[in-house]
Amino acid sequence: MSQSDNSPFLFSFDQGTLLLKDKSKSMVESLFGKEIWTWDRRVSIWRCEAFHYRQVLTTLHKNGLSWRDDARGWTDVSWGRQDIHAPRPEQQDAIDAWLGTVATAETDCDAGSAAGKRGVVVMPTGTGKTEVALHLMAQTACSTLIIAPVRDLMYQWHRRVLKGLSYDAGIIGDNTFNVKPVSVTTYDSASIHGPTLGDRFKLLIFDECHHLPGNFRRDSATMSIAPWRLGLTATPERSDGRQNDLKDLIGPRAFTLGIERVKGKTLADFDIVRIPVHLNDAEQMRYNECSDQVRSFMYEKRQTVPDFQWPDLCSESATDPYARQALVAFRHKQAIEDRATEKLRVLEDLFRLHAGTPMIVFAGSNAMARDVSMRFLIPCLLSHCGKKERLDILGGLADGGYPAIVANQVLDEGVDVPAVKIAIVIGGSSSTRQAKQRLGRILRRTGNARATLYEVVCQDTGESRRSAKRRKSDAYARTRHRRI
Repeated sequence: MSQSDNSPFLFSFDQGTLLLKDKSKSMVESLFGKEIWTWDRRVSIWRCEAFHYRQVLTTLHKNGLSWRDDARGWTDVSWGRQDIHAPRPEQQDAIDAWLGTVATAETDCDAGSAAGKRGVVVMPTGTGKTEVALHLMAQTACSTLIIAPVRDLMYQWHRRVLKGLSYDAGIIGDNTFNVKPVSVTTYDSASIHGPTLGDRFKLLIFDECHHLPGNFRRDSATMSIAPWRLGLTATPERSDGRQNDLKDLIGPRAFTLGIERVKGKTLADFDIVRIPVHLNDAEQMRYNECSDQVRSFMYEKRQTVPDFQWPDLCSESATDPYARQALVAFRHKQAIEDRATEKLRVLEDLFRLHAGTPMIVFAGSNAMARDVSMRFLIPCLLSHCGKKERLDILGGLADGGYPAIVANQVLDEGVDVPAVKIAIVIGGSSSTRQAKQRLGRILRRTGNARATLYEVVCQDTGESRRSAKRRKSDAYARTRHRRI
């Protein structure tokens, strides 16, 4: 053991990493193991990812060791007038679960206990996850960075913080770099600016946190030393299984609210009605031709490469003209089932059935969304629509100026929408997350009005199989089937 091992541990922050000075290898490995710290020969110093900060300080505290912390750059925050309604019972449960029980000594080291001030809160869309976060911000009163998946949500959070806590938060993103003790940003901007922002915030709030485990977006978590972390989502599951990474990046599952607990109470009661349709003769003939082309290609390939799979076809399509033809045929199949003529007929019947009632139509592609927009003369909301246009469309739906709107994926999550009670799904992926999010758009309670989600599905096509997969969600239990 070197003489420096008897001195306090010295920490600092550098470009999204945590630095430790003047400690021997034996001391570091005996305390932290071999997985956290790496010896950086370039500057002769120990270095680790910044998000290990809390774990490092907790370890030192438990071993009765002293340290000097030059890493943190956050401050306390004073709020103005607070305008947040008292939490409902389920919201208070979420607040208490995230706060946990924090021991006094560990609070002094700003690390918190293993159970407190970190973790993921899972609540259905419309049950007030944002309000839970605002209550927690009010209680912690510290430098906070709110991270959202898209710019619309970033600005939505800015408005909610201004209204609820009377604080004009900084904005980082959308060609703006205005950093304040409380700021809002996007996952991409937080990842880009992580090397300079990682020491400035004590609390990170990850909205729609299922986006975080991606290869790039996870940097928004790993490059920050913030010891307190809150994840918010209605659907933590990911198709790649990386939702398990949230435990390391944010913390364990702190609270889960089942939809059955709030159905008919906080959320509107609802029905899900599945309407099967079929391709017409011409569409079916072309669909079968495309299916045969894809099957033939896959069969021929597997004669020589038995384990040839769909990702291989996608990869080879860049160099093999036959693979590209098969991929084009597959995309054509999807377009046929997505834009089936019979869907437009059913959609017309549903508009007549619910005349005078605001509705949202969820399409499976931009092309179908435009088809619906032009056929029925309703606004089309797509991802590339500007901020002003989006606010106009949603405002028109809220005040009755537009009887209905059609969207592809832009309303699938997060964005606040008017209190609409009818949604029609005419296309989508097999994701249960997308299914839950779309259902959640119509579940904000207004009186005793009952919500209805119609799912229009092409039978005997790939869309029928995707529908079956996404209906595995507990929210889709007891789906009724109907012909119109």
